[in-house]
Amino acid sequence: MISVSNVTMRYGAKLLFEDVSVAFTTGRRYGLTGPNGSGKSTFMKVLTGEIDPQKGDIVRPRKLGVLSQDQFAFDAYRVIDTVIMGNKPLWAALEEREHIYAKHEMTDADGSRLGELEGIVGEEDGYEAEANAAILLQGLDIPDALHDRKMSEIQGGQKVRVLLAQALFGEPQALLLDEPTNYLDLDSILWLQDFLVRYNGTLITISHDRHFLNSICTHIADIDYETIILYNGGYDDMVEQKTAIRSRVESQNEQREKKIAQLNDFIARFSGGTRSSQVTSRKKEVDRLAVTELARSNIQRPYIRFEQARPSGKHILEIEDVSKAYTQQDGPPLQVIENFSASCMRGDKIALVGRNGQGKSTLLKALLANAPGVDESDVSIDSGTVKWGHAAQIGYFAQDFMSSIQMGSTVNDWLHQFDENATKEDIRGILGQMLFRGEEGMKMTDALSGGESARLLFCKLMLQKPNVLVLDEPSNHLDLEAINALNLALQKYEGTVLLVTHDLDLIDEVATRIWHFDGGPSAFRIEDFKGPYAEYQLQMASAAK
Repeated sequence: MISVSNVTMRYGAKLLFEDVSVAFTTGRRYGLTGPNGSGKSTFMKVLTGEIDPQKGDIVRPRKLGVLSQDQFAFDAYRVIDTVIMGNKPLWAALEEREHIYAKHEMTDADGSRLGELEGIVGEEDGYEAEANAAILLQGLDIPDALHDRKMSEIQGGQKVRVLLAQALFGEPQALLLDEPTNYLDLDSILWLQDFLVRYNGTLITISHDRHFLNSICTHIADIDYETIILYNGGYDDMVEQKTAIRSRVESQNEQREKKIAQLNDFIARFSGGTRSSQVTSRKKEVDRLAVTELARSNIQRPYIRFEQARPSGKHILEIEDVSKAYTQQDGPPLQVIENFSASCMRGDKIALVGRNGQGKSTLLKALLANAPGVDESDVSIDSGTVKWGHAAQIGYFAQDFMSSIQMGSTVNDWLHQFDENATKEDIRGILGQMLFRGEEGMKMTDALSGGESARLLFCKLMLQKPNVLVLDEPSNHLDLEAINALNLALQKYEGTVLLVTHDLDLIDEVATRIWHFDGGPSAFRIEDFKGPYAEYQLQMASAAK
């Protein structure tokens, strides 16, 4: 169990939460929610001990599994050793044991200490440590060939999965995971969900993946109103309860205000007359009916609406025998897409799914090689043809979208270049929809956070009004409210969508067609399924029987 007593934290002049007291119980799985800037990561750092609370106390279990946010801290170590380091007592014993064995001569004290260390290694399952670490790595799609490599030699996404395995290793009594699904593909997320549902300790996780929270959480700890409130169930349950509570209080307040107005009218009319006892009674009633003060929520909900300046032709995209190789830093080109052909109709909403490294982003960039209005520098195909249909207008959201925004400009000026006929009111209105309020339109693009940059790109797409949206991981850096807004906008959008995402709710609720990538790195293939993801899953389940 983790216990928090009277904890207060401020960030500069901003109060994040005050006098919070809450207990996180063993066997329960908590989602820590709240919009960007509400203090989720700060609270998580307080729980892990990375920072001290400005006021209050924390009680933690002895074994704590924490997802490290520093991808470079373990570059000098082997992948398998990095995982084992998640069990700090075991790793300390293994290092000390190795140091003693490295001595030319051992003393009696060394021999005695070795006995103690062997006892620790045994108690911590150290003799099976590498085998257990390998199982975790395999579940997170880190192949055996990488287990003995240095952390400095593997890719960033793989590092994140190794650090996740580190947090899960050694049967910690509590797990604290900040954005554990970042950089994970869908299969790895599903494996993690299954692992965490079977976990018996205390789990606290921050995530912007609604499906993930609904799948694993028994409770939600929501940071809002400058405090933390516990709700039963998953994220959707929390939203329903929170909305119902606020609606009930607002309704009660409305009824009380009407009653108070009637009482005050009576008091005003008869305070100078003969009904002094009745006036006194009604004054007491007014005091008793005092309206419950509603704290202001810090949740901000963006509004996204994708429109088309004009519809495209019926046949929006023809792909014939497209091939594309991926250039590797330390090896020959890797053939990722080979002789892929497909035909897309206006209104298709295609989700590209599959494990990381299978070629989803590579195919998107290949399809954009000769797309009208797209001037990205890294889009190309090696062979084959891509034909965009009549009147196609493309809106592109790149996975590495930060490079799509010109530095040294204000938000207003950068956005205005995409429609010079737009008025100041048009620009201000779109920026306001995406939570750039007031003077924030004059903010320099150099100073934007990842979430702000993503929201600014959605402003660009709303201003351009394309009839085709090509979106590569658009939910990265967005909070839950923004992801929900994106989900609804894509469902209502009447144009064509090509979407790479690992957000299962987006795939399940938006896609009408699935391109499933599989077989890499030796035999890449793409399966084209014309139907929603739920039907595709049923087909896969039937084929597996």
